Amino acid sequence: MGVLIGVEGITVVDARKQIHSGPKGNDPRSLANCACASAPGGRKAVGVDPELKDANQKRLRRIEGQIRGLQKMVEQDRYCADIITQVASVQEALRGVARNLMKNHLHHCAAKALESGKKEETEAMYNELLELIYAHLR
Repeated sequence: MGVLIGVEGITVVDARKQIHSGPKGNDPRSLANCACASAPGGRKAVGVDPELKDANQKRLRRIEGQIRGLQKMVEQDRYCADIITQVASVQEALRGVARNLMKNHLHHCAAKALESGKKEETEAMYNELLELIYAHLR
């Protein structure tokens, strides 16, 4: 069980269910009016903290190197426990990137939607944030 905090109050929800249905069955993410602009090829973040972007790019390059190292370990039939340890390290590094992205999303995209004062936008952003937390940031 989980808690859905919205403009209408607090509701207990089953955390195993994905939070997709907004008003009239629409996907709430399409209602969220955030700082992200629609562009060819998908939504683009308009408000990106340059320091977070730089940190994420550096982390991803390091992770890329770790993945190449993992490939070599598997290729060389290295000890399974050592490989598993390195996999866990990569997963934690990816979680760090996700945390930085969530921080940026909260500071820019979510803040704009939550401060809009529009009930649909606010509810859609709450739903999007909860879905991100339940699905990706465990």
